[in-house]
Amino acid sequence: MNHATAVSPPRRLRADAARNQQRIIAAARELFADHGLEITLDDVAERAGVGVGTVYRRFANKKELITEVFEQSIGEFAEAADAAYRHPDPWFGLVEFFEYACRHMAKNRGFSEVMLELEDDIDRFVVVRDRIKPTVTAIVDRAREAGVLAPGIEPSDFFALIHMVDGIAEFARPVNPDVWQRYMAIVLNGVRADGTPPQQLLVPPLNDSEVEQAKGACGGRRR
Repeated sequence: MNHATAVSPPRRLRADAARNQQRIIAAARELFADHGLEITLDDVAERAGVGVGTVYRRFANKKELITEVFEQSIGEFAEAADAAYRHPDPWFGLVEFFEYACRHMAKNRGFSEVMLELEDDIDRFVVVRDRIKPTVTAIVDRAREAGVLAPGIEPSDFFALIHMVDGIAEFARPVNPDVWQRYMAIVLNGVRADGTPPQQLLVPPLNDSEVEQAKGACGGRRR
C-alpha cells in the first residue's frame, strides 16, 4: 500500500464535541422557528450555552447551519409522510400528514422562509420536492381510490393548501398563534368526499379586534 496516498477514515467527533454540535443545532432550530432567519451565530451560541468560537468550528457561516437545520426538517417531513401513508385509514392518514405539515409551517417561521428562498434555488428545490412528493402523491392517490377525497383533487393542490394555511398563520401569529387550526379544518372539509366525517371547527375565528391588531403587526413587519 502506498501510505503517502492512503485516505484516512473520517474522524469521529469526541463525545463533548458531538454534544455541543447537537446543542447548537437544537438552539438554531428554536431560534429559526421563533424569529426566522434574521438571527446571528452569536444568538445561536448564547441560546446553546457555548462560546461563539465553538459554533464557528462546527459551522463556517449561518448558511451552513441553516442547511443542516433544514435537512433535519426535511428528513422529519419525509418520516411523517411515510407514517401517514402507513395509517390504516386512508382519510385519516391524509389528515395526519396535512396537519403535521400545517403545524410545522405555522410554528416555524424559519422553515417557511427557507422554502420561499428555495424557489429561487431550482436545484435544491427540486431535490426537496422529489424527496417528499412521491409519498404525498401516494397518500392522496390512496385516499382518492378509497372514495374519501373529492374528485379532481391532486397532490399538487395539497402543497398549495399548506401554504394557504401558513399564510393565515403568519398573519395571525402576533395575536392568535393557534387560529390556523380552524382554517386547516375548513380546508380539509372542502376536499373531503361526501360521506367522509367532517373536521370539527374547534378554534374560533379571529375577532375584529384581533384582525386589526394583526394588520398593525403585519405593517410593522413590512417596514
